[in-house]
Amino acid sequence: MECHVLMLTKIWCFINLRHISERAAGSVLLAILKRRCNMKIQLAVDRVSIEKAVEIVDKAKDYVDIIEVGTSLIKDYGMESLRSIRGRYKEKCILADIKTIDEGEYEFKAAFENGADIATVMGAASIETLDICYYTAKKYNKVMMIDMLQLSDEKIKNLDKYQDAIFCIHTPSDNKADNIGEKIKSTKKLLPDIKRLAIAGGINMGNIDQVKEIEIVILGSAITKSDDIKEAAKKYHDNISGL
Repeated sequence: MECHVLMLTKIWCFINLRHISERAAGSVLLAILKRRCNMKIQLAVDRVSIEKAVEIVDKAKDYVDIIEVGTSLIKDYGMESLRSIRGRYKEKCILADIKTIDEGEYEFKAAFENGADIATVMGAASIETLDICYYTAKKYNKVMMIDMLQLSDEKIKNLDKYQDAIFCIHTPSDNKADNIGEKIKSTKKLLPDIKRLAIAGGINMGNIDQVKEIEIVILGSAITKSDDIKEAAKKYHDNISGL
């Protein structure tokens, strides 16, 4: 049943939650969406076994908002990786970093039916594929994240119609030279009306102050490869809370 628009306080930053089904989307995702004004940590777990992924998340879970089942984890273990994480962390928002480039309906449907709240599509995909992914996310009352890795300015401008999507500014793992502050500034200039931004790649304590206007900060090895995963997650959580 469609829920009515809630009477939102200023704490929720005028969030529009029209037509989101709490039953379909799940109370966890609905709660995450209600907090759009608060910066959140997405923990990227990748290039490990499912057992190791669970071990990492167990240590960090109290200090992160979104658990990302990474691309390589899904490639290595298929939908079982997603089902395993969803089954263990029912209270968390789960993102499937499937990086769809084609077969949008099939891949998004598979992700959502196996426990994902958010699924990713490459911004480099055709507009037709992006449309299908967006429609499928809405059909399931879930969320599409657009990975803007290596996109031209012209293609970025064509993405502004996906108003309910999350737009991810992505510095590739093979190239950490990009200036994060400048990338955020240029993206906002190209897409002045978008509501939701995430950033991934090269975020650390030395530059995290540059992302204070971003909704979702995606952290991977800064936490997962630290000597003390729990302490690292807490450190980033506390730092972000103070921005």
